[in-house]
Amino acid sequence: MKLLVLCPHFAPDAAPTGEVMTSIATALAARGHELHVVTALPWYVHHRVEPGWGGRPWRTERTSWGRITRLHPFPTDKKNIPARAVAFGGFTAMAAVAGLCTGRRPDAVMVMSPPLPLGLAGWLVSVTRRSPFVFNIQDVFPDVAVELGAISDPRVIAAASWLERFLYRRADAVTVLSEDLRDNVAGKLAHRRPERVEVIPNFVDTERIAPAERENAYRREFGLEGRTVVMYAGNVGLSQSLDLVVTAARRLQEREELVFVVNGGGSGLDGLRREAAGLKNLRFVPMQPRERLSEVLAAADVHLVPLRTGLARSSVPSKLYSVLAAARPVLASVDPGTEVATTLDRAGAGVSVPPEDPDAFCAALESLVDDPERLREMGTSGRRFVESWVSPAAVGAAYEELFDRVARARTGGS
Repeated sequence: MKLLVLCPHFAPDAAPTGEVMTSIATALAARGHELHVVTALPWYVHHRVEPGWGGRPWRTERTSWGRITRLHPFPTDKKNIPARAVAFGGFTAMAAVAGLCTGRRPDAVMVMSPPLPLGLAGWLVSVTRRSPFVFNIQDVFPDVAVELGAISDPRVIAAASWLERFLYRRADAVTVLSEDLRDNVAGKLAHRRPERVEVIPNFVDTERIAPAERENAYRREFGLEGRTVVMYAGNVGLSQSLDLVVTAARRLQEREELVFVVNGGGSGLDGLRREAAGLKNLRFVPMQPRERLSEVLAAADVHLVPLRTGLARSSVPSKLYSVLAAARPVLASVDPGTEVATTLDRAGAGVSVPPEDPDAFCAALESLVDDPERLREMGTSGRRFVESWVSPAAVGAAYEELFDRVARARTGGS
């Protein structure tokens, strides 16, 4: 099949959703499909176009499986919502033009959200080229922004909610990562074919991310040798309750063997640094190249997944599965009964506590670090869980079957 994919990030960009779409594209290419990926120039790490990629607003490169068109993302401060909306609008318009410039009619168009407006580009291309439209939802928007308070104007919320439903109803299929998200999206479709919402989880490449020794080059580089490392690795933004990390570091600073690491960057980093001023047991490490992911994950004794109240019902951090693949345990601060909590419980790979509860968080953390054997057992259980779980080949096959089904439905085939 010839597939058109619109997404905000793609390798070598280090964004988690870029990792996800790169993995999906790789799995589809391995099954013999031809892809045209329309994405942004790499910009995620510093929120500006990476060195070596500037100079042109539009680049196209050939690959063994098709081609990649990279567009200028018009990067802005995440906290400046109006500016971001304009940037998304500009990127969406360029993506629509790039998609329409695809030579042969695609057999299917897949769009990743967020950003939600990118769905408009995919829908426009699908209508113009008479191709089925598959909407891939990583985080449910505007739910996440509303929960965070990033959007509070009722008119903006109403407009975003209208756009969300407009796109769901015009998609031939909507894919989500978990049953939680399926219930959320299907509920918004009401009686308008909610069965079109399907769960296809993200996967982790268990060959690329494998268990490794904790004492490694990363620890040596950042002075972590011989310490018990509690790590948050990922975006430092509005969705994460990283104040819990500062609180835990402050309460446990007398434990000399314990060190906290925030590995990453984002709009909330400066504020978090100010909050942590004076804490010698909390280190800030810049986001590392994607090639070092296994090394970064292996360096921690415990990984943290802290989400603000309500966020776990509309978002599933993809890094969770990478941590499990690295055979490291997880302490999550999330809404009970949501995908992160139930995955950790099923896998026996960690502990979850209610969101934004510093007492429960600190108590659970101390219980974990005081029992190294329990940590090892959790890490082993998590690795075993993802090894027996969804493989790249299985996810590639699931998308292939979905594309074939929606294409047949469009043409009246059986």
